[in-house]
Amino acid sequence: MDFAKILIVDDETDITEFLQYNLKKSNFLTEIANDGLQAIELYKSFKPNIILMDIMMPELNGVEICEKIRNHYKDQDVIIIFLSARNEEYTQIACYNSGGDDYIQKPIKPRLLIKKIESYTKRIKKLNLNSVIKNGISINKAKHLIFLNEKKINLTNTQFKILNFLFKNDNIVFNRKQIIEKVWGENYYVSPRNVDVQIRKIRKQIGDEKIVTIKGVGYKFTV
Repeated sequence: MDFAKILIVDDETDITEFLQYNLKKSNFLTEIANDGLQAIELYKSFKPNIILMDIMMPELNGVEICEKIRNHYKDQDVIIIFLSARNEEYTQIACYNSGGDDYIQKPIKPRLLIKKIESYTKRIKKLNLNSVIKNGISINKAKHLIFLNEKKINLTNTQFKILNFLFKNDNIVFNRKQIIEKVWGENYYVSPRNVDVQIRKIRKQIGDEKIVTIKGVGYKFTV
């Protein structure tokens, strides 16, 4: 599964080198961070699919890094696997509560770790294959995520519903009443002008050319 990018976060260089050696043998792309702040910077630039992370580190510990990624950067897609010699139940619970996906105790068994990573990368690849990209836009409705050219964009719940509706029914023109009924519901009063306002805000995020105005009729998502 050579498409996966893995960020290794540990302040012990012998461990990071050991992990990197084994992961490279299995054709994974890797980067190494030796403290919490470096991990955040590499996370932003490297954009890993999976993070292998120790708990006790300088600057920020592993739990703090995980919380920052999940809550500050709102990233629920990256797989975060904790690697630690600590075996207390409360430590493992803290890791899962912070948003961790898995917890593996040291000493690390490389073959087992590789098998776990391959299992996760198969899920990532399946999600990528199932996603539809139109005009640079892809939408994950289950996770309430929208990407423009693989970069996540932030919309309100209403804007998400409008874009998702037009996206699913691309190249079909819908008037304001139809959009209101689909997004807000038939029994909910919304001014047609509100639709225009929401469309304008969506265009600021994705560009003007993707949602086209058909004068006197309505809007359509163009492909």
